[in-house]
Amino acid sequence: MIKQFGGKLKPEHKEKYAQSENWKEGKFMNLAETSMEFSFQDLPKLLYKQFFQRAGRNPKTPLPVETFNREAFLAPSDEPKFIWYGHSVVLFRWMGKTILMDPMLGPNASPIAPFTTKRFSENTLDLIDQFPEIDLLLMTHDHYDHLDLASIEKLKGKTKKWFVALGVGRHLEAWGVPSENIQEFDWWDEARFEGIQFTFTPSRHFSGRGLKDRAKSLWGGWVMISNKHKIFWSGDGGYGDHFKEIGDKFGPFDFGFMECGQYNENWHQIHMYPEEAVQAAIDSKVSRALPVHCCGFALALHHWKDPIERFAAEARNKGLPLSTPNLGSLSTLKSSGEDWWEGLE
Repeated sequence: MIKQFGGKLKPEHKEKYAQSENWKEGKFMNLAETSMEFSFQDLPKLLYKQFFQRAGRNPKTPLPVETFNREAFLAPSDEPKFIWYGHSVVLFRWMGKTILMDPMLGPNASPIAPFTTKRFSENTLDLIDQFPEIDLLLMTHDHYDHLDLASIEKLKGKTKKWFVALGVGRHLEAWGVPSENIQEFDWWDEARFEGIQFTFTPSRHFSGRGLKDRAKSLWGGWVMISNKHKIFWSGDGGYGDHFKEIGDKFGPFDFGFMECGQYNENWHQIHMYPEEAVQAAIDSKVSRALPVHCCGFALALHHWKDPIERFAAEARNKGLPLSTPNLGSLSTLKSSGEDWWEGLE
């Protein structure tokens, strides 16, 4: 079996997953009816556009990433700090602990495809060598643009604990992460870690790394709450009622990382348009929002700046405070950032 595919689905895994109320008819299901809105007859055309019609979908020059300042990152602070590295990679420093989210820092988001999906920034995999020890690593789901073998190979020796979506653990175990260090989460499962409560929340998406494991692991977002701060990570997915439910249960949030990018009318139910991402933040009772899942890879047909431009415009229109830090910039939950993408092509 190709190592990139991760852990093979075994009977004992299916028995475990079947204990979840979200496992139905041999797979995990969304709360709302969800489908990919294209036929297999359209697939060749979509693949052609994806791999050959590239104009405007990648920056003309690599997006710069600020140098990691270890001393500033580790400096004591009462406020959570974070660094966004493009797409869905965020490094947190919170309550004196280092937390890493969806650490896809590799150069290619399509490692098993005949053509590469190249990262907008260069040499990001080397950042892992500069990071301090990771106290906790969080995973939302097992897609290649979130769960990256090259990154895990570097991280598995410097990460203490892994909180992951139900089913993702089998991939990590196959790649050498000790099972005792992995804790899997169903939707609404909770756990405390070093003074922070983590809750895995529903999203409207899917999973899978190969031809036979679609929806055989779960997907979702994260609510993170300390005694002073609340953060929401939406996870990948389409718009739905779950955002209001999360806001009603846990909000208001000081900050929200909202999925915004890689959308298309053919898969609108599993990736929000930017205007919907802003509404999802409002539904979730987020006080300030940063659009993620963009500025890293061209996985859809839109211009590379389209997600962040449209999100910023709609956030300002709706009165939602915005955070748009430079890639690699050390930020706080109160940071607003700037329109760094202006002037770039």
